[in-house]
Amino acid sequence: MKKVSFFLLIVVLTFISCGDYQKLLKSDDAELKFNKAVEYFDKGDFMRASTLFDAIASYYKGTDRSETVLNYMAKSYMGQKDYFSASEYYKTYVKTYPKGKYVIESKYMIGYCEYLDSPDARLDQTQTCNAIASFQEFIDIYPESERIQDANKLLDELNNKLAYKAYLNSKLYFNLGNYLGNNYESAVISAQNALKKYPTTTYREDLAMIILNSKYEQAVQSIEEKKIERYRSTIDEYYNYINEFPNGKFKKQADKIFNESKKIVKE
Repeated sequence: MKKVSFFLLIVVLTFISCGDYQKLLKSDDAELKFNKAVEYFDKGDFMRASTLFDAIASYYKGTDRSETVLNYMAKSYMGQKDYFSASEYYKTYVKTYPKGKYVIESKYMIGYCEYLDSPDARLDQTQTCNAIASFQEFIDIYPESERIQDANKLLDELNNKLAYKAYLNSKLYFNLGNYLGNNYESAVISAQNALKKYPTTTYREDLAMIILNSKYEQAVQSIEEKKIERYRSTIDEYYNYINEFPNGKFKKQADKIFNESKKIVKE
């Protein structure tokens, strides 16, 4: 019975609360709505907070309060994990108040929202590129900001994600082999471009090994006229790999490729 009574009490309080909220939405008292919106925000009820802030945004437009309302709206959508809407409000704030008191935070948060919306590396990386551009702009404009260290860290993470996507593309070309053309060459070019574009990536060794493997497979599957030339190219690539990664995780495999290539060249 006690459990039932407690449940009924919760239902009644919820009903009353909803009723009060509906009356608040219909109210013409913008100041009351603002204060209640802040209360909801502080309690973590971001959906009701954003609805109320949205309702009074036009009322305060052009006033000092407008700046605060926009900032709260962006944060309310952040609280709801609606990062796209949050970034749009932060962008609106920056456009409306380029010298506002929240502009540095807003510029950083634009990049952070896009970072949080960045998808898995296997998917389209438009949002990742947007986040990189936003963080780079923030770093260029506010080099002395206390957020710089965080921005650089997230920027490195985003670039590493693009490097991983490039690695996956290179690996796909390698796996396709000679299907409908020389995909090994495409794997080499893709991996080399990734190494140039993302020289500090954590996937550097993986990309280097894709290049070595691809050159080796080209040699193995080559026509006789090009075999020796391609095995020599493989040997050169082995030295590139082993000089950079003398104790690399692919050393055993690389040594095997080198020994087999060297044997063919000598013959």
